[in-house]
Amino acid sequence: MRVFDLLGIGIGPFDLGLAALAQPLDDVDAVFLDQRDGFSWHAGMLIEGTTLQVPFLADLVTMADPTSPYSFLAWLKETGRLYPFYVRESFYPLRAEYDQYCRWVAEQLPALRWGRRVTGVVRVVDPAGSAAGDDDAYLFEVTAQTAHGVEKYCAKHLVLGTGTQPRLPAFLDGLDDATAGPVVHTSDYLPRRAELAAAGSVTVVGSGQSAAEVYRDLLEGCGTGPGEHRVDWVTRSPRFFPMEYTKLTLEMTSPEYTDHYVSLPIEQRDVLGREQRNLYKGISGDLIDDIYDTLYRKSALGVEVPTTLLSDTEVVAARFDAGGAQGRGEYVLTLRHAQLDTTAEHRTRAIVAATGYAASVPAFLAPGLVNLDARGRYAVRRDYTVDDDRRIHVVGGEEHTHGVTAPDLGFGAWRNSVVLANVTGREPYPIERRIAFQQFGLPDGGDGPGPGSTHPTEQPTEHLTDNEMEAAR
Repeated sequence: MRVFDLLGIGIGPFDLGLAALAQPLDDVDAVFLDQRDGFSWHAGMLIEGTTLQVPFLADLVTMADPTSPYSFLAWLKETGRLYPFYVRESFYPLRAEYDQYCRWVAEQLPALRWGRRVTGVVRVVDPAGSAAGDDDAYLFEVTAQTAHGVEKYCAKHLVLGTGTQPRLPAFLDGLDDATAGPVVHTSDYLPRRAELAAAGSVTVVGSGQSAAEVYRDLLEGCGTGPGEHRVDWVTRSPRFFPMEYTKLTLEMTSPEYTDHYVSLPIEQRDVLGREQRNLYKGISGDLIDDIYDTLYRKSALGVEVPTTLLSDTEVVAARFDAGGAQGRGEYVLTLRHAQLDTTAEHRTRAIVAATGYAASVPAFLAPGLVNLDARGRYAVRRDYTVDDDRRIHVVGGEEHTHGVTAPDLGFGAWRNSVVLANVTGREPYPIERRIAFQQFGLPDGGDGPGPGSTHPTEQPTEHLTDNEMEAAR
């Protein structure tokens, strides 16, 4: 059986970028598997006019290799859009553009295998190593289900890029969206937008950019002419907070800050993860202003806009009332205001849950294959490995260990440079160790070498026994 140097599971932007960076390397034979039929990036949220929250330099490859033929600028040039993009004078590509760009890159990479649903990953004896007298030599055997049967792959290194899954709050459990109107996560927004508007009233629950984009999109038809509807927005955040873009704050998406974050105790990292939401889960300031300007424009024209914005308000329960207005039935949300500690009921015929995504450890991994922390999450080292032999890497699933850089598209190429350095034993793409003007911690606080060095900075991990890890699943 062919033995690959590197096998990636899941092909989102991070693994797609890794595949693009690995493609020109003679010493990396790589393959990437995904259960989908082709690349798709948040298709349910490609609302017309929405943009990325990071500049175009945060593409798949540029921050590792500005000369790569798989850059966003290379795509613009090939599609005849480079000069229009230049004249537009904005660093922030449209979300639809970014999706098109990623599809363009995916079409050029022969290492990608679509329609492969991974069902198992185990360690097997490496015949070549055993023949050389190394009784401990092993490979990873990956089993994948396809439309034509089962396939098996062998590799020396794994990259887990399975991404995150839509997270629905507990209060939505048991609500049947066929009884009144749609109950959807933002990941399914566009395919069901017409249903939502036709329901007559929609409530967006959640905070952040996705909630704001959905609210703004629905606001356009709110209370105006045919298909008019009501739209409300409920968030438990104390305010509709913007993402922080100040330059010294942006330095927290740096190797140095990641070194600092990884060195902290697990309890402190979890607290910081909640406190730092405005660094990467906030709303674009321009979008906040656009929402206000839209409301102002409508009110200035004498249009009564049927909408309510509720902050510091949490949905604590939900039920279906079959006897709602006009006999159509309604969802009844119980709202609690945090500061006032009071509750009220809110009626709506459709719900959009902008409640984010959550990472999880895939069930296809054999017990004991990866290290978990005491909470059943990946115990990811500073160099993004999650096993004792440093041959299994995690990309995009280490927010709890590495902080704000984990979901950041702009940091993906840097992390992939570290992965490729671990796989090859060299630095195919130079790894910057220090990029920030500030220092995180005291001058002699013991900050270790960066992850591209011979001995990457370690984090304190809480390893579990095989039985405990199986229970944590």
